[in-house]
Amino acid sequence: MTDFMLDLIESWGYAGIAVLMFLENVFPPIPSEVIMSLGGVAVAQGRFDFWPLVGVAVLGTTLGNWVWYWVGRAYGYHRLKPLVDRYGRWLTMEWDEVERLHNWFLKYGSGIVFVCRFMPVARTMISLPAGLMGMNQLKFLVWTAAGSTIWITALAGAGNWFGRQFAEVDRFIGPVAVIAIGAMLLFYIYRVITWKPKAQRSD
Repeated sequence: MTDFMLDLIESWGYAGIAVLMFLENVFPPIPSEVIMSLGGVAVAQGRFDFWPLVGVAVLGTTLGNWVWYWVGRAYGYHRLKPLVDRYGRWLTMEWDEVERLHNWFLKYGSGIVFVCRFMPVARTMISLPAGLMGMNQLKFLVWTAAGSTIWITALAGAGNWFGRQFAEVDRFIGPVAVIAIGAMLLFYIYRVITWKPKAQRSD
C-alpha cells in the first residue's frame, strides 16, 4: 500500500493527493496522517506548493465524506441498520455507535460535523447521521471542508517541517510510512478478531 501511495503521489501529483484523501474517507484504514505527511515532505522538497496541496486534499476529503452522507440519506434508518448489524464485524462498529453519533448530532446540531473532523473514526462516520437526519447538503459540505482544512493544514505543516529538518528524509520516509500503515492495519485486524456483538458482551 505504501508503494501504491508513493507512486500515485509521484505520478499524479496534486490529483494523487486528492484521490488518496478521497479513498481514506471511503475505505479506511488508509491513514490521512501518512498521506498528508508525505505531501508535506514533498512541499519541503519543492515538488508541491503548500496551499494548493491543502486545497486538493480538502476537496478529496470532503467528497469522500459526501459518499457516507449519501449512504445515510439514501438508505435511512430502517434499511441501514440491518447492514450495520450484518457487517458490523468488518466495520468494527455496531448500530449503537451510529446512534451515539446521531444523538451527538441532535444535541449539538450541525456544528458537530466540524468538531468530529478532529476525532479518529468519528470524523468519517459522523457523515452517516448527517445523511440520516437529512442535514442541508451545503451546510454539511461547508462544515466538513472547514474542519478538514484545519486538520489537513496541521498534518501537511508537520510533514513540511519534518522534511525541512532532515535533508536525507527520502531514506527513511518509506519505512516510517510502512510502520504507520502496518500499525493501523494490525489495529484493524485486532478489532475484527476481538469484536463481539453487544448481546454477546453482556452475557
